[in-house]
Amino acid sequence: MKTYPANLEEKINFDKIKSLIKEACTSKLGVDFVEKIAFCNDGKLVQKLIDQTDEFKKLLTSGEQFPSSNFVDIYPYLEKAKVPGTFLYEDEFHQVRLGLITLWACVEFFDKHQEDYPQLCQLLGMVADDRSLLGAIDKVMDDKGKIKNNATQELSLIRGQLLYEESRLRKVLDSIYRSAKAQGFTPDDASITIRGGRMVIPVLAEYKRRIKGFIHDESATGQTVFLEPAEVLDINNEIRDLEYMERREIQKILTKLTDSLRECIPELRKSFQFLGLVDFIRAKAKFALQTDSEKPLLVKQKNVHFKGARHPLLELTFKQQQKKVVPLSLNLDHNRRILVISGPNAGGKSVALKTTALLQYMLQCGLLIPVDPESTCCIFDQFFIDIGDEQNLENDLSTYSSHLLNMKYFTTFSNKKTIFFIDEFGTGTEPQFGGAIAEGILIALNKAGAFGVVTTHYGNLKQLASKSPGLVNGAMRYDVDKLEPLYQLETGKPGSSFAFEIAGKIGIANEIILHARAQVGETRVKYDRLLLKLESEKNNYEALLSDNQKKEKLLAQRMEEYNTLKSSLEENKKEILHEAKVQAKAIIDDANRKIEHTIKQIKEQKAEKEATLQLRKSLEAHKSTLQTDPRSKKGKASPAPKPEVIGGEIKIGDQVRLKDNGALAEVLSIQGKNAEISIGELKSKIKLDRMEKVSNTVVKKAKKARSIGFDANQKMVDFSPNLDIRGKRAEEVLSLLQPFIDDANMLGLSDLRVIHGKGNGVLRDLTRNLLKKMPAVMKAEDEHADRGGAGVTLVTLNP
Repeated sequence: MKTYPANLEEKINFDKIKSLIKEACTSKLGVDFVEKIAFCNDGKLVQKLIDQTDEFKKLLTSGEQFPSSNFVDIYPYLEKAKVPGTFLYEDEFHQVRLGLITLWACVEFFDKHQEDYPQLCQLLGMVADDRSLLGAIDKVMDDKGKIKNNATQELSLIRGQLLYEESRLRKVLDSIYRSAKAQGFTPDDASITIRGGRMVIPVLAEYKRRIKGFIHDESATGQTVFLEPAEVLDINNEIRDLEYMERREIQKILTKLTDSLRECIPELRKSFQFLGLVDFIRAKAKFALQTDSEKPLLVKQKNVHFKGARHPLLELTFKQQQKKVVPLSLNLDHNRRILVISGPNAGGKSVALKTTALLQYMLQCGLLIPVDPESTCCIFDQFFIDIGDEQNLENDLSTYSSHLLNMKYFTTFSNKKTIFFIDEFGTGTEPQFGGAIAEGILIALNKAGAFGVVTTHYGNLKQLASKSPGLVNGAMRYDVDKLEPLYQLETGKPGSSFAFEIAGKIGIANEIILHARAQVGETRVKYDRLLLKLESEKNNYEALLSDNQKKEKLLAQRMEEYNTLKSSLEENKKEILHEAKVQAKAIIDDANRKIEHTIKQIKEQKAEKEATLQLRKSLEAHKSTLQTDPRSKKGKASPAPKPEVIGGEIKIGDQVRLKDNGALAEVLSIQGKNAEISIGELKSKIKLDRMEKVSNTVVKKAKKARSIGFDANQKMVDFSPNLDIRGKRAEEVLSLLQPFIDDANMLGLSDLRVIHGKGNGVLRDLTRNLLKKMPAVMKAEDEHADRGGAGVTLVTLNP
């Protein structure tokens, strides 16, 4: 396994990736693992590493409660404890205790979720299931890291006696201090305090001889001394002895506890290695979430298929700027192993190369990468890169010489398990010779069977890639109209540098550009023009394709609407036929009963002329009734029943008919002699004397009859996209405009004309105000001046 050069990780910015992962760690344990990240050519190990990271990524997004703190590095404490006779302090054992609590919390979590996170659960083999040390620590220490009073019987007795002596001392001192204060021997704002570990009282310097005792300290000004009265000397000595005894007992407890820990040092090292590994994997998963990284499919055959690839550092930068990275799609296989990318400067060639190199390296370091999950990758044994200025002043090497040394290494060690990356291939010397040497090197690398990505401006390398098996051209897309890069990689054709076009855009004199074209030669200029034409045609084709896709989507939507309408009409047809059959059967049954009754009566009355004549007249009348029944006419739909005027006072909620045009409406509110009505979705105010109250039942039947009798084909034939409302009143416009828009929308029409005339503009304003409130209307505007101008409103419906 080889990687080249030594500073490869700096060249591809992998060192910055490691720094970001370190920031995501919560402990030094995890950071230590980040430092150990290395390029790996073991496919099984790489698969295991990315599976672990992918599982932890799912854990983080699942909302499960997982320990997130106290991943303590206890290795320094283990080093200290392994020396016999030493002991850890209380605060050190407190840190060990917190680390053990986190460790067992992690173990319990994975024990409960073995099916959800199988790869992570395999790490539990690193942990010895022995919790005796945590139990021993909990027995003698509290949650704050202090030794408990009942840790041992001796400590309990010592601390009990210590509390008693401190209480007795306080009482004696309080008595002495109150007496001294009453005599004015103490400062006004002073109180009992401690000096040198002994309780003392503050006394004014001039009265220090009035109280027997020992002076332990004085104030900064010398006006106050801190005196231990002779009466409490023995008590303070007793307290000091008890404190020494307490300290010795605590040391004895800690020594015993350290001896227990010393026996567990090997197991603890492995267990906390597990804890550090968990912190490390979590940091990798956090970074994956930040960069929208995924787990690609890892295959054995040599195949690199990146779909939707983004540079992770660029992704993070663009997220902060609320911008999006243009994704990269790249495919290398046994037929097209080496990709030669060409195109204009600042067009994204180097970014594409560095993105591919960094993602491949990240993958073989066990990291998830920012690509679509459908991407496929493989493992390489060797990873070579030649990027940037390699000038070496110490060895007196120019940039080109350094590049040649790199190429020597590449051609010497490359094989079928090598992937290499070369940026600006062949530059650094005279183009004629640099291009020739670069061509020879590329042929050698191709012959070795290596995979790779190179960027170049040299035409001979583009031509070599177009005719050599194993090589393929790639171009960075460019908007030839705007002369702006699109940052999209297209495989299969070379790219132009667009040097002349860019020079013209930035204002270089035309004569200079013409001279440059002459120097380059007609053949090369034609070649670049051909590339320019291909790029332009490619852009136009993609624009047409996008437009056609939109039209196909709209057509599919219209087809769906048509099928829905057709289905609805078929259902209505079935309902009408069923209802007609039922009514026809009822009519026939009724007619039969009438005939039978007539015959019976004729027989009973013995064919008397007058009675028979009367019965015949009755039968003829019934026949006339059946013939005039609209449902008895074959093939004709039932006409809508006319609303019955019932008269009476008009109230809110009543159904009414307008006397002027017969339109049906519902009364919404009444204000004096005016009423607000709704005709469908339109509302208007008219006078009460211009409407008449009708039956609600008949109105509902009329509406039902209208909905059942709808014929889409006939409607399309009869419908006109022009509506003439000149001379109409406001309330008439309401009843004409809404059905006109609804019918046009249902029939799939989009361009309509409403002719209202110019006049004083009342009808035009009313029409446009109504149109604004209709959801189906996208815009309404004046017709062309030659075709009516402001007297006609052009209506465009939503697609």
